[in-house]
Amino acid sequence: MSFSITAAAAQAQKAARQVANLSSVQKNTLLSDIAHSLLEQSKSILAANEIDLTEARKNGLDAAMIDRLSLDPERIKAISNAVLEIAAQADPVGSIANIQRMPSGIQVGKMRIPLGVIAMIYESRPNVTIDAAALCLKAGNAVILRGGKEALHSNLALAESIKLALKKHNIDPAAVVVVPDTDRKVMNELMTLNQYVDLIIPRGGEGLIRFVSENSRIPVIQHFKGVCHLYVDSAADETKALNLLENGKTQRTSACNSLETLLVHKNIATTYLPKAAALLAKHQVKIHACERSIGYFEQATAATEDDWHAEYLAMEIAVRVVDDYEQAIEHIENYGSGHTEVIATQDYSKAQAFIRRINSAVVMANASSRFSDGGELGLGAEIGISTSKLHAYGPMGAESLTTEKFIVLGEGEVRI
Repeated sequence: MSFSITAAAAQAQKAARQVANLSSVQKNTLLSDIAHSLLEQSKSILAANEIDLTEARKNGLDAAMIDRLSLDPERIKAISNAVLEIAAQADPVGSIANIQRMPSGIQVGKMRIPLGVIAMIYESRPNVTIDAAALCLKAGNAVILRGGKEALHSNLALAESIKLALKKHNIDPAAVVVVPDTDRKVMNELMTLNQYVDLIIPRGGEGLIRFVSENSRIPVIQHFKGVCHLYVDSAADETKALNLLENGKTQRTSACNSLETLLVHKNIATTYLPKAAALLAKHQVKIHACERSIGYFEQATAATEDDWHAEYLAMEIAVRVVDDYEQAIEHIENYGSGHTEVIATQDYSKAQAFIRRINSAVVMANASSRFSDGGELGLGAEIGISTSKLHAYGPMGAESLTTEKFIVLGEGEVRI
């Protein structure tokens, strides 16, 4: 039987009405059962993931893509725990804010409500399948998940875990649709279904996000690349700044919150850069250095304009010495992608100024860029990190998947 994305979207719209009316207890119990189902089905999930990994290696996928694709018992446990954390959070649906009485006597407030049907188009990370499903269900939405062909077997196996929990609670299985057909035509058709789908979120490479943004009839929240900067100020604690560099660049290079550019104040360059060079050499990080910093590295290439824009997602980093704080700010404003920026400084006023001045989705002082993550920021998990300055900016949790309606309470007042 062939798959019809139009039929699936229509069924998801119907299922969304059921999910929107679930109580907080019902949603949390459902999520808890999804988390347990993942653990119970882990053997079949790992077997499916191995099929995808074998194909990925055969097709020459790079190390960053294979890392994103890979599952193991620890990662499945982490995904399951993230679902439990989402279940434990306060339910955003139905909360009322800003109640105030108008001169007319009516009381006006805003209530959070589900968006309806959300479509996710993403690439190689199977964990997105579960994170997105759990967050959408928590927010009272149905979700259509169109993953990349490289993760198809993994995603379908994960979908089975969700289906088992939905069936147990007599919830329409169309509430979570994992698209089994990765043909580009299906994605193109999905982007036209604005009569059924309320929001579309692309997550992956820049090419994918631009294609969806330019071709969708459905409102899009963009999750562009993470060109994340660490600026080491003249007042930085060098030991702390080295730790931030090591963790931000080398812990997990395939993540969008890993560091891609290091900016160093000229007054601290002579003491900091030799230590940074030794640290990066230990991890075999490839360096693209400006003419003022290249001499500190044994093996470095001269940085080009493209390097300042680059999201390497690998053991690779661009390095620049800047004259002062203002030049660091200017560099970030010119080349940053609006994702995550970090300042290392012991100057409190400078740290506060940096936080106020930089308008990326996440701005940090003396903390690793690797904390730019929904789980680390208290969201349990994230559906992605929005770089669109719309209603959601930065890591998107359940509340970001709701909207607000006005509610009016009166006692028979009429407008004069």
